[in-house]
Amino acid sequence: MRRRTGSCRARRGASCRGRAISAAPSLRYLELLDLDRIYKRYGFPNDMLVHLNVWNARVRDIRSRPIYGVGERSGIRIPVVVPKISWLLVKGFFWRMREKYVIRDFHPLVLFYALGFLMTFLGLGLGIAEVVLRILGNAVSVGTVVLVALLLIFGSQFSLFAMWFDMESNKDLK
Repeated sequence: MRRRTGSCRARRGASCRGRAISAAPSLRYLELLDLDRIYKRYGFPNDMLVHLNVWNARVRDIRSRPIYGVGERSGIRIPVVVPKISWLLVKGFFWRMREKYVIRDFHPLVLFYALGFLMTFLGLGLGIAEVVLRILGNAVSVGTVVLVALLLIFGSQFSLFAMWFDMESNKDLK
């Protein structure tokens, strides 16, 4: 499985044009994976990495050169692929939260993510409603503005703490 990288120049100080990064799981994890459930097209590497993370598999990047036939061109259509892979990543995120942090072993980061998303969306919704009401000529109370600010601040803090917990729980996989 291959993914392009644009960070070669920053890491090595030289151009890595035409190079790809591959992630190769061991045979043990390939046997554990249900390969029929993994996305088949351009999102395959992303979906496989999500599944490997649930199994706490260590993944290493391996440099390789992509080999293309003469005159071969990529058939990827960015406007079509980006929404599909974005949706795949969102579904993979929630599937990973459920499988890894609720079903296999409970971790409070799920609650932090839930509260973070909830408070952020409530703060955004109430903030937009207040802006619309203000544009229409209605008065906005100070208490409502403070509530919107607190919801947005707490939502972002809960989300950031959840990300931090997630990184800490996966740091031994490096």
